[in-house]
Amino acid sequence: MARPRTLAPSGGDGEAGFPFSAVIGQEQLQLALILCAVHPGIGGVLVRGEKGTAKSTVVRALARLLPPVTDESGARPARLVELPVGATEDRVIGSLDLERVLRDGEQAFRPGLLAAAHHGVLYVDEVNLLHDHLVDVLLDAAAMGRVHIERDGVSHSHPARFVLVGTMNPEEGELRPQLLDRFGLTVDVAASRDVDVRMAVVRRRLDYEAGPADFAAAYASADAEIADRILIARDRLPGTALDDVELRRIAALCASFDVDGMRADLVVARTATAHAAWCGRDAVTADDVRIAAELALPHRRRRDPFDEPGITPEQLDEAMRDAAEQAGDGGAEQTADHDDSPADEQHGGPDTGDGTQPPDDDPDGPGGGAGRPEDESGERTGNSGGPSGTGQTSAPAAAPVRPPRWEVAGLGEGAPGRRSRARTRQGRVVNATADLTGGLHLLGTLQAAVPRQWARGRRTGPLRLAAPDLRGAYREGREGNLVVFVVDTSGSMAARDRLAAVTGAVVTLLRDAYQRRDKVAVISVRGSEAELVLPPTSSTDIAVRRLSGLRTGGKTPLAAGLEKAREVVRRERVRDPRRRPMLVLLTDGRATGGTDPVARARAGADRLARDGVTSIVVDCERGMIRLGLAAELAAVLRGTVVRLTELTGSAVADAVRTGSSGAKTRAA
Repeated sequence: MARPRTLAPSGGDGEAGFPFSAVIGQEQLQLALILCAVHPGIGGVLVRGEKGTAKSTVVRALARLLPPVTDESGARPARLVELPVGATEDRVIGSLDLERVLRDGEQAFRPGLLAAAHHGVLYVDEVNLLHDHLVDVLLDAAAMGRVHIERDGVSHSHPARFVLVGTMNPEEGELRPQLLDRFGLTVDVAASRDVDVRMAVVRRRLDYEAGPADFAAAYASADAEIADRILIARDRLPGTALDDVELRRIAALCASFDVDGMRADLVVARTATAHAAWCGRDAVTADDVRIAAELALPHRRRRDPFDEPGITPEQLDEAMRDAAEQAGDGGAEQTADHDDSPADEQHGGPDTGDGTQPPDDDPDGPGGGAGRPEDESGERTGNSGGPSGTGQTSAPAAAPVRPPRWEVAGLGEGAPGRRSRARTRQGRVVNATADLTGGLHLLGTLQAAVPRQWARGRRTGPLRLAAPDLRGAYREGREGNLVVFVVDTSGSMAARDRLAAVTGAVVTLLRDAYQRRDKVAVISVRGSEAELVLPPTSSTDIAVRRLSGLRTGGKTPLAAGLEKAREVVRRERVRDPRRRPMLVLLTDGRATGGTDPVARARAGADRLARDGVTSIVVDCERGMIRLGLAAELAAVLRGTVVRLTELTGSAVADAVRTGSSGAKTRAA
């Protein structure tokens, strides 16, 4: 049995940290972290939610509850290791120790952040902005408890058992469903809408800031109790039984939600076992399975980037009843009454109530929009379609078959992605360079050292290496771009079938942007002005929701739309100068807004071309008589034109590979 211990109420910088038991309104997050501390094999916690909801506060407080680590230097507190978004693979997993190689002539390994996090907490803020390859590395290590390195002539393995915690704001972009599945548990957090809870949160924070040491001391015994319970649960875990009845319940539950693979079943089983041990039970019960399912299954239902994650209590109740029948436990009635037992009763924290459910009346969410305001120029689009006043609602989106493959010309250095060629820290090695940020280029280093051996006095024996010989690997990979969509929703585009095709085309392109890790912006052109419907964001699912609210009708101020796109590109170049832009214009080319609209639209297109913006024009013109105005506009943009009909076929995949100059019209 673990021996009770006293916690030092201090943070890593010497100042008293905010206590774990003093956090209010995040009981589910606290429970998920505790269960991962009891059983690190669960695979970590992904925390999704808005800023200012105590995500990092809870994680830092958890690190102080973990048992001390004993190593060669003696006992030390468990570490909280933070992984920056810009970390390289060498920094994460470790690399060849070049200093010892050059100084001592021996092969040595320099451990990375994964080794430093052993028996502690590895915290990744904004994990959705981290390169997918590094996310895979972290999740592999969290699941296996070890890190294996085979690179640069080094073969090394070391333990890495830690609690992995990633946080993200969904509005800044989602993780791919494949990576979501790799996280063991997921918790959605939001600020409480309950006035009393909000008052309590602010009061405690103010009390802490007024006297951190005294505040931490007041909660030291509660934190120590939680820490002792974690140790006791760890000791109890190996003897906690999971019988066939509960295992069948788990399998039936995962099957009912149609999750992919077997990882969900394993995670639910581990989480349920950890929860039983945490509660002091020797065997898993149906209650443990339900709580495990609430934490482990919601994010695994998301398969398409535009799917909404989550499981409602009613869905879980029904699935638990069905699972009980298959498990032969028909008397175990599962109801939503479990929600009345806050998780803080289980981890020993204060009973402050929940009140943290996010609002479900988002007007831009699926099925929302009933209360969208109308104006004199039209109405918000919805599902009903049909004309109304001077505006018209867009038709349901068509179902495109295959997204395009478009690239920005040249070689960039932007954020890692899957669209355009770029120099990256990951990717294939194409040459040797003096820059070592891409890792050591062994052959290049040897080639640089050989001509200098005579001058260094070497006649026989091993090569004599020095710092000037070192060569780095020049790597090429793919980057994500800024894709600015300018969508013509004017009267000339307002035919129902045409709007359906345009909407479907934009959704296809947005899905492609999601898969290629782009940032996207959406501009609507109609009436007398251009509207920035969505500022640049990595969240393409928000873009799809905004697309459903586009207004239609009126004239076609193409010049205003192109100028608005130019403004967006210029602002983003200041914020993120390495992310190269791409313009996608969906129009029939019939500029009708303002004086001399055609000339002004062409002047705007010429300015974008001179700014070096790669452009693609999707020609939406239909009918027996075609004016070819979109193709003429594409020529001024020095871009490429494709027909709208091509977005439902495979021909568009070859339309643009390198953003070559000159318009190319493809037959419909």
